[in-house]
Amino acid sequence: MKREQIQQHFEQQIASLKTIAGGVNATIYRIDLIDGQSVIVKASSQQDATLHIEGKMLQYLANNGDLPVPNVLHSEPQLLIMRYINNHGRITPSVEEDAARHLATLHNVTVEHFGLPFDTLIGGLHQPNTEDDSWIDFFREQRLLYMAQVAYEARQLPLKLRHRIERFATALDDLLIEPEQPSLIHGDMWGGNVLVLDGKIAGFIDPAIYYAHPEIELAFSTLFNTFGQRFFDVYTSLRPLEPEFFSVRRDIYNLYPLLVHVRLFGGGYVSQVDRILKRFGY
Repeated sequence: MKREQIQQHFEQQIASLKTIAGGVNATIYRIDLIDGQSVIVKASSQQDATLHIEGKMLQYLANNGDLPVPNVLHSEPQLLIMRYINNHGRITPSVEEDAARHLATLHNVTVEHFGLPFDTLIGGLHQPNTEDDSWIDFFREQRLLYMAQVAYEARQLPLKLRHRIERFATALDDLLIEPEQPSLIHGDMWGGNVLVLDGKIAGFIDPAIYYAHPEIELAFSTLFNTFGQRFFDVYTSLRPLEPEFFSVRRDIYNLYPLLVHVRLFGGGYVSQVDRILKRFGY
């Protein structure tokens, strides 16, 4: 998208425009306006672009809880404009403590059904959210089996491995637990989506929201070593965990983000899925 096409969305003149990331789905710019304001612009030239869904998710989080997320200024399929969140630094123990408090508060936002009234995205992939009264059924059908099929159709997941996932899915009733209530989750909780400033959380970006068992969020936060023991010490003081989360259910829930990565990148993520299935005898 050309500079003049972006300029028409602002009353103030653009002082500087810097490309900070470019990819298949969208190009990301940081724009400084002459009045001192800074914004992030995501732009896509694809006819089937879905940037408006990201905008809808951010607005949903802003309207349903206190999680710090970018303020959406404009949202359409090919263009998303958000207020820039100043950030600098890495995830430290104090950041983990702050993140734990934010996510515990988010997980206290509840509704009657798992899922969401609208479908969302994870890593740019379609994420179905048809509402369900059962968390285990929702996870089995709309997360594990769904993403396995998507990865298989993209020729990233071998057929034998897909069949093993299907067999494993029949055992989930004995391995997972139903929470008392569905909790709102960010849905894509890894370090690249955590913005830090002065030893605290500055904001969370790139959500993949729905109402879930919050354990799936907590599991994801350990997959790439985003959060560690200090995070869980604070989180569990606010929202205690059921036994066997770390020893059993964490690996099961991480099959979903791993399958997302299988679909997007293939490679070593296939072997990680294979190892988890073998661990449970499948």
